[in-house]
Amino acid sequence: MAETLSGTKVVPSACQLCIACCGINLHVQEGRVVKVEGMKEHPMNRGRLCPKGNAIPDLVNHPDRLQYPMKRQGSSWQRITWDEAMDTIVAKLQETKRDYGAKSVAVCLGMVFLTQARANIELIRRFTDVYGTPNVFSVDSMCFRLRLLSYILTLGRWAVSDLPNSRCIIAWGHNPDASSPPRAWWMIPEAVKNGAKVIVIDPRRIPLARKADIHARPRPGSDTALALGMMNVIIAEGLHDKDFVDRWTVGFDKLAEMVKEYPPSAVEKITWVPAQTIVDMARLFATTKPACIIQGWDTLDQKNSGVNNARAIAILLAITGNFDVAGGLTTPPPFHLRPIRLLDKTDGMPLGIDRFPLHYSVLGRLFGEGQGMVLPEVMLKSEPYPVKAMIVAGSNLLMSWPNSRKMEAALKKLDFLVVMDQFMGETAKLADIVLPAATFAERTEPNDIYVSMGIPWVQMRQKAVQVGECWPDIKFWLELANRMGYQEFFPWKNEIDAYDDLMQSTGISVKNLRDNPAGMYYGSVGYRNYEAHGVRTPSGKVEIYSETLAKMGQDPLPVHREPAESPVSSPELAARYPLVLTTGARVIEYVHSQLRQVERLRRLRPDPEAEMHPETAARYGIRDKDRIKVESQRGSIQLLARVTEDIIPGVVSVAHGWHEANVNILTDETPADPVGGNPALKALLCRVEKA
Repeated sequence: MAETLSGTKVVPSACQLCIACCGINLHVQEGRVVKVEGMKEHPMNRGRLCPKGNAIPDLVNHPDRLQYPMKRQGSSWQRITWDEAMDTIVAKLQETKRDYGAKSVAVCLGMVFLTQARANIELIRRFTDVYGTPNVFSVDSMCFRLRLLSYILTLGRWAVSDLPNSRCIIAWGHNPDASSPPRAWWMIPEAVKNGAKVIVIDPRRIPLARKADIHARPRPGSDTALALGMMNVIIAEGLHDKDFVDRWTVGFDKLAEMVKEYPPSAVEKITWVPAQTIVDMARLFATTKPACIIQGWDTLDQKNSGVNNARAIAILLAITGNFDVAGGLTTPPPFHLRPIRLLDKTDGMPLGIDRFPLHYSVLGRLFGEGQGMVLPEVMLKSEPYPVKAMIVAGSNLLMSWPNSRKMEAALKKLDFLVVMDQFMGETAKLADIVLPAATFAERTEPNDIYVSMGIPWVQMRQKAVQVGECWPDIKFWLELANRMGYQEFFPWKNEIDAYDDLMQSTGISVKNLRDNPAGMYYGSVGYRNYEAHGVRTPSGKVEIYSETLAKMGQDPLPVHREPAESPVSSPELAARYPLVLTTGARVIEYVHSQLRQVERLRRLRPDPEAEMHPETAARYGIRDKDRIKVESQRGSIQLLARVTEDIIPGVVSVAHGWHEANVNILTDETPADPVGGNPALKALLCRVEKA
């Protein structure tokens, strides 16, 4: 922390408004954040900020922030003290456990705990273990977990594309300009400057596609078929890395036989991508070394073929010799915290794991959570047992989880709901107790960017200000543990003491991080690690054919699975809902349901929109900026039409997170992927008409 001549304090920290976690310097005057600057020495953003980052002062100082605990009194709210709030929560948790058992309490956590400040989620999970409930859930029930488990099954561990050193980059369902600014700012441009070719696979003409060497525009839900079509060309033309395949893979012969069913001419009919484009992509990717693929954060996961999509991409990289090499798919060292789970204290396994065991653990890697897509049905039917109370932190379930009306009905059936948030969102409005959460500018905590961006870098966020009575989330959980009488299992004086303990296994202390306010490397990226240690799979090799999946009765090789809702699989439904709906595309101004109350961002993107091609719009008499209704078999919303040639005909794209046009009214929470349980949010059916 430094102080300028004007008396302004400059506090180093890390942004938490997306998973990039860019380095920032917060300027503080009289207890308020008045300015934010990008940290030039930070390896992620190199001093740059996106619109969200520039709006940090507006967020932190927003007049609508929750600033003190509140308790529902009929249809109104009463301000209470933290002591009153904690006493009420403790009493309800004890009562619920006594009357129904510990597993009747569920905890739902948002993205903020998974990719940033991971020590916090470990401490929260320890609390749920000691309390006895296995039912902790997170946004990973429909997000990143599926790709993580797929990579572990195939490659033995998580791996990340090395963009700056690549000579051929495929952006597959990924729009870096909207969802990963550092990739758009310098990672991809640096590679292109060094001669890299760029392929974009996306039904929308994203900014990167305008500069790409090839742009393929597949029908949403057909990505596995497209990958297999590329493999067909690569294998038939002998473009695969024969030495790596022979020495370090299992199942290639089975793959080679299977992809004969996916010649480009057949794949064109499935995907809408011209056969020649498939051939061109396959040849360019396989013959340009090194090459990498950046997969969208959720784009390919939120489909019934999510695991097959992720495994197909991993296999594409492996058979072309791009696994664990500079410029390809690399395996940076993880930031290993000391394990602190106490699973022997929990009452059984979490909900959904009987159907989706790999969502809980895979090949010895413990995730330790339930599959939340089964939760609304369980809450409504009380089967196999009732869920009576819930604590929600860092997540607005009614906006970010699918099938919002069903989720709302399920939440209303609870006896007791606690929501900890920064604003009074839609989910908080249903709560019995609402707790004011600190923003990242009001917290001190370690943050690493290994999982999200693959850089072995860790930094300590520094608390810059205190807003009202807002608490950091982890302060609440540690205080709750203390009041529940769990001191034996939570021996730390405070969260800083806990962080120091958990980081012992890394060799880095809180003091080390405070002495290096911009952060520090905790390791380095090595290459061809498998040559010394083997691949961390049961076979010791890259598992193209997965015996693990075969024994579970799942696809041992990635095959195309038609979406449950599509013109092919459900023609009767398609007769009523003839357009393909894809939801959740990112926009740079917002993240999920956050930041729409920030005026400077709202001016940049004021309205929810449905993107459609002019050909599609003309079919229904719709013009640009018309107010329209988009309807699925689950409900309808109204929003503005954005008529553009930047999306393929027959497809409608709607972002999520708008309370006035909540696209999750249209989506379905039913677990779609048979391995991970993710819902199908990217390939549904809808119809449109003028409102």
